[in-house]
Amino acid sequence: MKKLLLLTSIIILAGILTACSSGGNTEDSAIAIESYLTALADQDQDTLINLSCAAWEASALTESQAYYGVETRLDEIACTFTETDGDFAVVSCEGNIIATYSGEDAPFPLDARQYLSIEEGGEWRMCGYR
Repeated sequence: MKKLLLLTSIIILAGILTACSSGGNTEDSAIAIESYLTALADQDQDTLINLSCAAWEASALTESQAYYGVETRLDEIACTFTETDGDFAVVSCEGNIIATYSGEDAPFPLDARQYLSIEEGGEWRMCGYR
């Protein structure tokens, strides 16, 4: 009886620990944000949607439309995980999205805001700004 009680306790504790831990490495959140920004600069809407959390999908499409018809590229991008905020991983990025309007380059600095990433469907995804 004691062995059964001990085994049951261990199983319950293991379940609690598993439920409370993140299923993936928070460092992967920075990779997800870099991939999202690459898809944004490439104006690849399908990839943007795949890299977005469900709640961010419409915003991802809106963001991509801001660059419609404009040549864009990334310049010296580097993203790093900085902290957690509730369910979100907070990611900071350096570099720029360069948009070329009528032959003139306009940089949009990536360090102007922090990016929120959340693990959804077993993958880290872009899910907003802070």
